[in-house]
Amino acid sequence: MPVLHLPRSARLAAWGTAVLSGRSDAGTAARAVTGSDEPHGVSGGEPLPGWQGVDPVGAAGVPGDPAAALGQLLAGLSTAGARSLRVALPAPGDPAGLPGPAAFSAEAVEAGEAVLVDEELLLTDGVGRVGLVPEVAWFGSAWEPGAEVTWRVFPTWSPKAPDGTTLADADRSLRLGLAEATRVLAGLDVARWRDDAADRITAVREGALATSELPPGCPDRAVRVVASAARVRAIVELATEDDGAAVSSSEALARSRSLREVDGVARRALAVAVNAAAAELSGTAPRP
Repeated sequence: MPVLHLPRSARLAAWGTAVLSGRSDAGTAARAVTGSDEPHGVSGGEPLPGWQGVDPVGAAGVPGDPAAALGQLLAGLSTAGARSLRVALPAPGDPAGLPGPAAFSAEAVEAGEAVLVDEELLLTDGVGRVGLVPEVAWFGSAWEPGAEVTWRVFPTWSPKAPDGTTLADADRSLRLGLAEATRVLAGLDVARWRDDAADRITAVREGALATSELPPGCPDRAVRVVASAARVRAIVELATEDDGAAVSSSEALARSRSLREVDGVARRALAVAVNAAAAELSGTAPRP
Protein backbone atom coordinates (compact mmCIF):
# COMPACT_ATOMS: atom_id res chain seq x y z
CA MET A 1 0.00 0.00 0.00
CA PRO A 2 1.34 3.48 -0.82
CA VAL A 3 2.57 5.43 2.19
CA LEU A 4 2.01 9.03 3.25
CA HIS A 5 4.76 11.14 4.78
CA LEU A 6 4.82 14.08 7.18
CA PRO A 7 6.82 17.31 7.12
CA ARG A 8 10.24 16.85 8.70
CA SER A 9 9.34 19.23 11.53
CA ALA A 10 6.31 17.12 12.42
CA ARG A 11 8.49 14.02 12.62
CA LEU A 12 11.12 15.81 14.72
CA ALA A 13 8.50 17.24 17.10
CA ALA A 14 6.93 13.83 17.71
CA TRP A 15 10.06 11.69 17.78
CA GLY A 16 12.10 14.34 19.60
CA THR A 17 9.47 14.48 22.33
CA ALA A 18 9.61 10.69 22.57
CA VAL A 19 13.37 10.93 23.19
CA LEU A 20 13.04 13.77 25.71
CA SER A 21 10.40 11.79 27.64
CA GLY A 22 12.44 8.56 27.61
CA ARG A 23 10.05 6.72 25.27
CA SER A 24 12.59 6.30 22.47
CA ASP A 25 16.33 6.23 22.01
CA ALA A 26 18.04 8.93 19.96
CA GLY A 27 19.22 6.54 17.24
CA THR A 28 15.75 5.22 16.45
CA ALA A 29 14.32 8.74 16.49
CA ALA A 30 17.06 10.14 14.24
CA ARG A 31 16.55 7.40 11.65
CA ALA A 32 12.79 8.06 11.64
CA VAL A 33 13.26 11.83 11.25
CA THR A 34 15.94 11.43 8.57
CA GLY A 35 14.00 8.93 6.47
CA SER A 36 15.49 8.81 2.96
CA ASP A 37 17.44 12.06 3.40
CA GLU A 38 21.16 12.29 3.80
CA PRO A 39 22.17 12.43 7.50
CA HIS A 40 20.82 15.66 8.94
CA GLY A 41 23.11 18.42 10.15
CA VAL A 42 22.57 21.16 12.76
CA SER A 43 23.81 24.75 12.72
CA GLY A 44 23.61 27.42 15.38
CA GLY A 45 23.50 24.98 18.28
CA GLU A 46 26.19 26.74 20.29
CA PRO A 47 23.80 28.00 23.03
CA LEU A 48 22.86 24.40 23.90
CA PRO A 49 24.75 22.86 26.82
CA GLY A 50 27.61 20.56 25.80
CA TRP A 51 27.36 21.51 22.13
CA GLN A 52 30.40 20.46 20.10
CA GLY A 53 29.04 20.38 16.57
CA VAL A 54 28.84 17.32 14.34
CA ASP A 55 29.58 17.15 10.62
CA PRO A 56 26.92 14.85 9.08
CA VAL A 57 29.37 13.97 6.30
CA GLY A 58 32.53 12.13 7.31
CA ALA A 59 35.92 11.85 5.68
CA ALA A 60 36.12 11.63 1.88
CA GLY A 61 32.46 12.63 1.62
CA VAL A 62 31.22 9.40 3.22
CA PRO A 63 27.91 9.97 5.05
CA GLY A 64 28.28 9.90 8.80
CA ASP A 65 26.10 8.44 11.52
CA PRO A 66 22.47 9.54 10.87
CA ALA A 67 21.96 9.87 14.62
CA ALA A 68 25.05 11.97 15.39
CA ALA A 69 23.93 15.56 14.83
CA LEU A 70 20.27 14.99 15.74
CA GLY A 71 21.32 12.97 18.79
CA GLN A 72 23.54 15.79 20.01
CA LEU A 73 20.75 18.30 19.34
CA LEU A 74 18.25 16.33 21.42
CA ALA A 75 20.83 15.74 24.16
CA GLY A 76 21.52 19.46 24.34
CA LEU A 77 17.80 20.26 24.51
CA SER A 78 17.30 17.68 27.24
CA THR A 79 20.20 19.04 29.30
CA ALA A 80 18.81 22.56 28.87
CA GLY A 81 15.47 21.45 30.31
CA ALA A 82 13.25 20.77 27.31
CA ARG A 83 10.39 18.36 28.01
CA SER A 84 8.61 18.38 24.68
CA LEU A 85 8.70 19.82 21.17
CA ARG A 86 5.90 21.40 19.15
CA VAL A 87 5.44 21.70 15.39
CA ALA A 88 4.31 24.83 13.55
CA LEU A 89 3.21 24.72 9.91
CA PRO A 90 2.93 28.35 8.80
CA ALA A 91 2.22 29.77 5.36
CA PRO A 92 2.33 33.28 3.86
CA GLY A 93 -0.42 35.25 5.58
CA ASP A 94 -0.89 32.52 8.19
CA PRO A 95 1.92 32.61 10.78
CA ALA A 96 0.26 29.76 12.70
CA GLY A 97 1.22 30.97 16.17
CA LEU A 98 4.91 31.61 15.51
CA PRO A 99 6.27 33.46 18.55
CA GLY A 100 8.88 35.65 16.81
CA PRO A 101 11.28 37.36 16.51
CA ALA A 102 10.82 38.42 12.89
CA ALA A 103 13.98 36.68 11.64
CA PHE A 104 12.84 33.31 12.95
CA SER A 105 9.24 33.77 11.76
CA ALA A 106 10.38 34.74 8.25
CA GLU A 107 12.56 31.65 7.95
CA ALA A 108 9.77 29.41 9.28
CA VAL A 109 7.19 30.83 6.86
CA GLU A 110 9.57 30.41 3.93
CA ALA A 111 10.23 26.79 4.93
CA GLY A 112 6.56 26.17 5.70
CA GLU A 113 7.48 24.44 8.95
CA ALA A 114 9.34 24.79 12.23
CA VAL A 115 9.85 23.11 15.59
CA LEU A 116 9.30 25.07 18.80
CA VAL A 117 10.49 24.53 22.35
CA ASP A 118 8.09 26.40 24.60
CA GLU A 119 9.88 25.84 27.91
CA GLU A 120 12.45 28.33 29.13
CA LEU A 121 15.81 26.63 28.74
CA LEU A 122 19.07 26.98 30.66
CA LEU A 123 21.34 27.88 27.76
CA THR A 124 25.06 28.59 27.84
CA ASP A 125 24.39 32.32 27.46
CA GLY A 126 21.48 32.55 29.88
CA VAL A 127 17.81 31.61 29.99
CA GLY A 128 15.85 31.56 26.77
CA ARG A 129 13.86 29.62 24.19
CA VAL A 130 14.82 28.19 20.83
CA GLY A 131 13.15 27.16 17.59
CA LEU A 132 14.36 24.98 14.72
CA VAL A 133 13.85 25.43 10.99
CA PRO A 134 14.96 22.83 8.40
CA GLU A 135 17.00 24.12 5.47
CA VAL A 136 16.67 21.65 2.58
CA ALA A 137 19.01 21.42 -0.40
CA TRP A 138 17.74 19.11 -3.14
CA PHE A 139 19.97 17.18 -5.52
CA GLY A 140 19.66 14.35 -8.03
CA SER A 141 16.83 14.03 -10.53
CA ALA A 142 13.03 13.84 -10.50
CA TRP A 143 13.37 10.04 -10.63
CA GLU A 144 16.05 9.80 -7.93
CA PRO A 145 15.82 12.90 -5.74
CA GLY A 146 17.96 13.40 -2.67
CA ALA A 147 17.89 15.94 0.13
CA GLU A 148 20.53 17.41 2.40
CA VAL A 149 18.91 18.87 5.50
CA THR A 150 20.36 21.23 8.08
CA TRP A 151 18.38 22.18 11.18
CA ARG A 152 19.04 25.82 12.01
CA VAL A 153 18.68 26.81 15.67
CA PHE A 154 17.17 30.26 16.35
CA PRO A 155 16.40 32.15 19.56
CA THR A 156 12.66 32.67 19.96
CA TRP A 157 10.32 34.71 22.13
CA SER A 158 7.70 33.48 24.59
CA PRO A 159 5.04 31.31 22.94
CA LYS A 160 1.78 32.88 21.87
CA ALA A 161 -1.40 31.72 23.53
CA PRO A 162 -2.89 28.68 21.76
CA ASP A 163 -5.90 29.35 19.56
CA GLY A 164 -8.03 26.88 21.53
CA THR A 165 -8.47 24.39 18.68
CA THR A 166 -8.87 20.92 20.13
CA LEU A 167 -8.14 17.59 18.50
CA ALA A 168 -11.90 17.04 18.16
CA ASP A 169 -12.26 20.42 16.41
CA ALA A 170 -9.42 19.56 14.05
CA ASP A 171 -10.98 16.18 13.29
CA ARG A 172 -14.33 17.75 12.37
CA SER A 173 -12.74 20.46 10.22
CA LEU A 174 -10.62 17.91 8.45
CA ARG A 175 -13.61 15.78 7.49
CA LEU A 176 -15.11 18.80 5.73
CA GLY A 177 -11.76 19.62 4.16
CA LEU A 178 -11.36 16.11 2.79
CA ALA A 179 -14.82 16.26 1.20
CA GLU A 180 -14.00 19.64 -0.39
CA ALA A 181 -10.60 18.49 -1.67
CA THR A 182 -12.14 15.38 -3.19
CA ARG A 183 -14.87 17.50 -4.82
CA VAL A 184 -12.34 19.89 -6.35
CA LEU A 185 -10.18 17.02 -7.57
CA ALA A 186 -13.20 15.37 -9.20
CA GLY A 187 -14.07 18.66 -10.87
CA LEU A 188 -10.61 18.83 -12.39
CA ASP A 189 -11.21 15.48 -14.07
CA VAL A 190 -7.45 14.86 -13.97
CA ALA A 191 -7.82 11.22 -14.94
CA ARG A 192 -9.12 12.31 -18.32
CA TRP A 193 -6.33 14.69 -19.26
CA ARG A 194 -3.24 13.20 -17.63
CA ASP A 195 -2.20 9.62 -18.26
CA ASP A 196 -0.74 8.93 -14.81
CA ALA A 197 -3.42 10.73 -12.83
CA ALA A 198 -5.82 7.84 -12.19
CA ASP A 199 -3.13 5.70 -10.56
CA ARG A 200 -1.87 8.61 -8.50
CA ILE A 201 -5.35 9.52 -7.28
CA THR A 202 -5.92 5.92 -6.20
CA ALA A 203 -2.56 5.86 -4.45
CA VAL A 204 -3.37 9.01 -2.48
CA ARG A 205 -6.85 7.86 -1.49
CA GLU A 206 -5.61 4.45 -0.37
CA GLY A 207 -2.36 5.66 1.14
CA ALA A 208 -1.57 4.93 4.76
CA LEU A 209 0.75 6.75 7.14
CA ALA A 210 4.22 5.18 7.15
CA THR A 211 4.73 3.37 10.46
CA SER A 212 7.94 5.29 11.20
CA GLU A 213 6.33 8.73 10.86
CA LEU A 214 5.14 8.79 14.49
CA PRO A 215 6.62 7.05 17.55
CA PRO A 216 4.79 4.29 19.43
CA GLY A 217 2.49 5.47 22.20
CA CYS A 218 0.70 8.25 20.31
CA PRO A 219 -3.08 8.42 20.95
CA ASP A 220 -5.12 6.60 18.30
CA ARG A 221 -7.26 9.63 17.49
CA ALA A 222 -4.20 11.83 17.00
CA VAL A 223 -2.67 9.25 14.65
CA ARG A 224 -5.92 9.06 12.69
CA VAL A 225 -6.13 12.85 12.31
CA VAL A 226 -2.46 13.04 11.30
CA ALA A 227 -3.02 10.40 8.60
CA SER A 228 -6.15 12.15 7.32
CA ALA A 229 -4.39 15.52 7.22
CA ALA A 230 -1.47 14.02 5.31
CA ARG A 231 -3.93 12.49 2.84
CA VAL A 232 -5.73 15.81 2.31
CA ARG A 233 -2.46 17.63 1.71
CA ALA A 234 -1.40 14.98 -0.80
CA ILE A 235 -4.71 15.41 -2.64
CA VAL A 236 -4.22 19.19 -2.68
CA GLU A 237 -0.68 18.80 -4.01
CA LEU A 238 -1.94 16.56 -6.81
CA ALA A 239 -4.82 18.90 -7.66
CA THR A 240 -2.62 21.99 -7.83
CA GLU A 241 -0.19 20.55 -10.35
CA ASP A 242 -2.47 21.80 -13.15
CA ASP A 243 -5.55 23.98 -13.57
CA GLY A 244 -7.35 21.26 -15.49
CA ALA A 245 -8.50 20.92 -19.06
CA ALA A 246 -9.76 24.05 -20.81
CA VAL A 247 -10.93 26.02 -17.78
CA SER A 248 -11.31 29.79 -17.63
CA SER A 249 -8.98 31.98 -15.59
CA SER A 250 -11.79 32.74 -13.13
CA GLU A 251 -12.44 29.01 -12.62
CA ALA A 252 -8.72 28.38 -12.15
CA LEU A 253 -8.51 31.16 -9.54
CA ALA A 254 -11.56 29.83 -7.72
CA ARG A 255 -10.12 26.31 -7.59
CA SER A 256 -6.77 27.63 -6.44
CA ARG A 257 -8.41 29.64 -3.65
CA SER A 258 -10.51 26.66 -2.59
CA LEU A 259 -7.49 24.37 -2.49
CA ARG A 260 -5.46 26.87 -0.46
CA GLU A 261 -8.27 27.00 2.08
CA VAL A 262 -8.45 23.22 2.23
CA ASP A 263 -4.68 22.98 2.65
CA GLY A 264 -4.89 25.52 5.47
CA VAL A 265 -7.44 23.35 7.27
CA ALA A 266 -5.19 20.30 6.80
CA ARG A 267 -2.07 22.16 7.97
CA ARG A 268 -3.74 23.35 11.14
CA ALA A 269 -5.26 19.92 11.84
CA LEU A 270 -1.89 18.23 11.30
CA ALA A 271 -0.16 20.60 13.71
CA VAL A 272 -2.88 20.17 16.36
CA ALA A 273 -2.75 16.38 16.09
CA VAL A 274 1.05 16.12 16.19
CA ASN A 275 1.20 18.48 19.16
CA ALA A 276 -1.53 16.52 20.95
CA ALA A 277 0.49 13.36 20.40
CA ALA A 278 3.65 15.07 21.68
CA ALA A 279 1.81 16.33 24.77
CA GLU A 280 0.62 12.80 25.50
CA LEU A 281 4.12 11.39 25.05
CA SER A 282 5.61 13.99 27.37
CA GLY A 283 2.91 13.63 30.00
CA THR A 284 1.84 17.27 29.63
CA ALA A 285 -1.51 16.56 27.96
CA PRO A 286 -4.45 18.06 29.90
CA ARG A 287 -6.54 15.61 31.83
CA PRO A 288 -9.96 14.87 30.26
